[in-house]
Amino acid sequence: MSASTSAILGLVFLGLANASVFLMFKLWGYPFDKETHKSEAPRSLMLLHRCLGYAYAVLYIFMMWHMVPRLWNYQVELPPRTVAHLMLGITIGVLILVKVAILRFFRHFEEAMPYIGVSLLICTYLLIGLSVPFTFRETVLRTQTRAFSEDGIARTRKLIETAGLPSEAPLDQLASKRKLREGQHVLQRKCVVCHDLRTILAKPRTPPGWVRLVNRMAIKPVIGEPIFKEEEWSVSTYLIAITPDIKTAVKQQRVEQMRTDEAKAAVQIAASIMEEESATADSHDEAEAKALFEDKCSQCHPLTDVEDYPPRSKEETTEMIARMIENGLYLEEEEIELITRYVNDNYLEE
Repeated sequence: MSASTSAILGLVFLGLANASVFLMFKLWGYPFDKETHKSEAPRSLMLLHRCLGYAYAVLYIFMMWHMVPRLWNYQVELPPRTVAHLMLGITIGVLILVKVAILRFFRHFEEAMPYIGVSLLICTYLLIGLSVPFTFRETVLRTQTRAFSEDGIARTRKLIETAGLPSEAPLDQLASKRKLREGQHVLQRKCVVCHDLRTILAKPRTPPGWVRLVNRMAIKPVIGEPIFKEEEWSVSTYLIAITPDIKTAVKQQRVEQMRTDEAKAAVQIAASIMEEESATADSHDEAEAKALFEDKCSQCHPLTDVEDYPPRSKEETTEMIARMIENGLYLEEEEIELITRYVNDNYLEE
């Protein structure tokens, strides 16, 4: 069952709870014979209330039938919101059982029914409030992500050609909205058995880095279902597609970490070499530098990021490339020098 379907059923569930409880308030306003346990309320309203109650119970069982098995495919330590969601679901189930037991076997407790009904309504509001808003928010964010846009899909198709996927992998099919959705589903259903999503998405990686990581995780022993080969390809492609969004989120959530000494040393050496060679007007192949820059820098973010926020000095260029290396981009020393020179020549403001 998809998240959107689950959200729609949740709203229907909440609507049934509201209708049932407020109709109950009306029915309890009619005269009631405590000896015979008979109400003078119209039979049609009584029947409607009973149908609403049955529909509520059936929908509850249906949703639990689909949701409880997910717990077996999730990580051992559940997040707080999932725990609260589970506790409210169990509470609603217990209240339904108590209500049915009173109606069928313990009619002398019938005066407690309004309290049970109100408790069910409160639990239902809390249950839906913990899930539906987040589901709709996820849907909105999904439509706004660059990964599922036409440009994002075209970019993903180009990147997976050099990502290290096996020759039998259908690249054209993998770079499609349907396969990206499948990869997202695998990530949310199988990868979280062993990892929290925040851990998986904490650091952007290059396309070959994602492929190697997913393959390493797929061949490990797991608690739940294994990740099959086709699922491995689709989740790798999805992670490659959302890397620009991951990078944006990382920028927003944390202050940039200290650059690694190795990256700093490599970039500083390249900068020193260029300073020494600048006096001799050393030339380089502009087309080669541009192709290298576009190939390497587009692996983790759109090239427009550099155009929109260009470095303002050679020192900022050095820091930018060191940051790219820290985030997983592999560059030879000659490539560092070439990209640094290209950025300085084309993006620095004179």
